[in-house]
Order: sequence, then C-alpha cells, then structure tokens
Amino acid sequence: MRSITSDLYGNADKELLEKYDALKEYMRSLGSVAVAFSSGVDSTFLLYASKEALGHQAIAVTASSCSFPKRELDEAKAYCESMGIRHFIVRSEELEIEGFSKNPTNRCYLCKHELFEKIREIARSEGIAEIAEGSNLDDNGDYRPGLIAVAELGIKSPLREVGFTKKEIRTLSRYLGLPTWDKQSFACLSSRFPYGETINEEKLRMVDQAEQFLLDMGFHQLRVRIHGDIARIELMPEEFPEFMSEAVRLQVHEYFKKIGFHYVTLDILGYRTGSMNEVLEDTDKILSNGR
Repeated sequence: MRSITSDLYGNADKELLEKYDALKEYMRSLGSVAVAFSSGVDSTFLLYASKEALGHQAIAVTASSCSFPKRELDEAKAYCESMGIRHFIVRSEELEIEGFSKNPTNRCYLCKHELFEKIREIARSEGIAEIAEGSNLDDNGDYRPGLIAVAELGIKSPLREVGFTKKEIRTLSRYLGLPTWDKQSFACLSSRFPYGETINEEKLRMVDQAEQFLLDMGFHQLRVRIHGDIARIELMPEEFPEFMSEAVRLQVHEYFKKIGFHYVTLDILGYRTGSMNEVLEDTDKILSNGR
C-alpha cells in the first residue's frame, strides 16, 4: 500500500517532545483511564501515551459494529496484544439506536452518546476513573456533533487539551515507531452517506467492500461516498493519473457494479474530510442570505 509522503513528517523537535511529556503528565493526573480505541492514528497515539504514563491502569475499549470494518477491529486487537494492553470489545450497533438509520444531522451525537455510555459501564466494572477519546485540534474546525456528547458526558479529550494537531501526532507517532504514523485517516462508514439518506447493513457493506478494494489496489487516503446507487470516489489528487488509466478504471467499474453500484464517479476535488458537511455549509449560507 502506498504511504503518505514521509518527508511531510520529519523528526520530532525539542518543543514537540516537551508537548508529548505534557501529554503523559496529563494522563498521569487522571489516575486511570479507558481509551476509546479505534486503531486509527489519533487513538493509537493516545493509547500509547496512556500506556507509558499509567501502565496497566490504562485500558482500551473498541466498539464493534457494522459501520466499523473488520480490518480495523483486527488491527485494534493485534496492537493491544502486542503492547500488553487490556482490551475490551463492546458491541455498539448504531442501527439499533432510535432514529440513527434515518441519518439525521446529529447522527454522530447519537452514536457517540451510546458508545461512551457503554464504555463507562466497562470503566466502572474495572475500577477505571476516567474515559478518554482521541479528537485533536484539527477536529475543532469541522461539524462534529459527536463532540457535544463528549462534553455532556465528561469524556476527556487529552490531545485537544494539550494542543496536538494531526501533523504533530503523525510526526511523534513516527518518532515513537508507531505503525499508524502514516495510516490513512478513517471515519465510521456511516459518514459516507448524505444526511437524510437511510443507512442499512447492505449499503454499509457495499461501502466497506468498495473502499477495501481500492485500498488493496494500492490507493491510500480515500473515501467512497454513497448517493443512492451512485458511488462517488474521493482520492488524493496526485493519485488521479493512476486511477484514470483504462485498466484501473475498468477494473474498478466492474467490481463496483458487482457489489451493487449502478454508477461509479470520481470526485474532481479529491479527498477531503467531512465532504458530506459541505451541504450543511451551503444551507447555512442560503439561510444567512435570506435573513
């Protein structure tokens, strides 16, 4: 698999290492912590720091659901086993949450609220004082209703508290030898649906299979957004030329048709986080102009 260009993330300087020390000190102040662990870049970095700071008083909790790919769950299990971290897997089926499948704009709030309540139950049973999640400073700039649930439930956000950006997390992850330093960013598969479009297991499976196919082909940072029977592929622009070769295009089209898509498109703007939220931004502009 192609990795993110390594020269974007150089060696950690003294200031960044001091910030990492501050993070570990913050974690020590919690006494014990249950980290919401998805095996992604941010939560892996946070879990590593928690383990260094608290030892066995740091545990990991991973949610298993139809919107969480098996490859991510397997990676979470393998990492915790390799690090000797106590790992708990909780079944958190979003489609069973009232209203979630209708995909309202507060979908992420509904999911996070239910998930952290389940993590809290595990923390209590294990005598763990606090719960922590891995959002960073860059997450403040997007529409993130899940962070409302984080605030309401008193969940700690150490990376935001200490002031880490995504780039700094990747840089330190590389310095620390974490396998996720150049891993593609990931969000739950439900984020691939336009707000208001019904989410179900069949469509989630289609998105999962489509993204896995592109990853297996060697593409790195990507999303497959689903619009009815249309797949809208987001890739890094520098990977457009490879994708547009006839052999690749035909292979992708054939596979996507096989798993249930009728039409396959490439988004000319390329990969970007929260592209489904652009509709919300456009709506806000229209409402503002109409006032």
